Amino acid sequence: MADPDARREPDDQPADAAGPEQDGANEFGRQLAAAAERSGLGGIAREETLTGRDLLGALGGVRGLAEAILPGLVFLVVYTFTKELVPALAASIGLAVIFTVVRLVRRSGPTQAIAGLVGVGASAALALWTGRAEDNYVLGFYTNAAYAVALLVSLLVGWPLIGLIVGFLVGDGTSWRTERRRLQAMQFLTLVWIGLFAARLVVQVPFYFAGNVEALGATRLLMGVPLYALVLVFTWLVVRAVYPSSPRSPQ
Repeated sequence: MADPDARREPDDQPADAAGPEQDGANEFGRQLAAAAERSGLGGIAREETLTGRDLLGALGGVRGLAEAILPGLVFLVVYTFTKELVPALAASIGLAVIFTVVRLVRRSGPTQAIAGLVGVGASAALALWTGRAEDNYVLGFYTNAAYAVALLVSLLVGWPLIGLIVGFLVGDGTSWRTERRRLQAMQFLTLVWIGLFAARLVVQVPFYFAGNVEALGATRLLMGVPLYALVLVFTWLVVRAVYPSSPRSPQ
């Protein structure tokens, strides 16, 4: 596996590697790939076959899925049955705290749980401040919008982010930009991911303005991990099509 901080030697640079723009893209691509590697995406990017275990690992494993899904599910269930905001938020935050404490006690990478706790806490604080249950989902709108905009900008400037991530994960760097088929595939995949984030906003925002907390919470769950997993599998299929025998990173 390539060291994400290691730089290519001059004679190992892709043909278009020149100037500060290329250097900046290389460094940014390494950072993105390193983050993806830590999340488990690096493994499936280089796998010739995709198994259920590989996909589960890329989604954070059973514990990661629980941390991503259960706080929101508990909030939705409690609020649906009680119509009380405070108990629903308390149950959601309490579960996120438990996940974080377990991670800290076991010293098993608490970053994901802590990030989830911060997100749950910030959303709960906003909902408590306004007194509106639907505001528990507002920060998610901004997150999805930010991802969509970042991907769109990267596409418009000619450096699609999905290409940068995939290129460094499979050891190809930015060479994909010099091969038309791979460049088009990375542009297409970037559009697909933009579609994912945009679709969440298109579907969920109307429920927010309608004050339909139950529909908003349900679509948030359905368009969260399940839709992410579907797009992830599709991305793997496209990557395998343009990298049928993925180059391996040096050990």
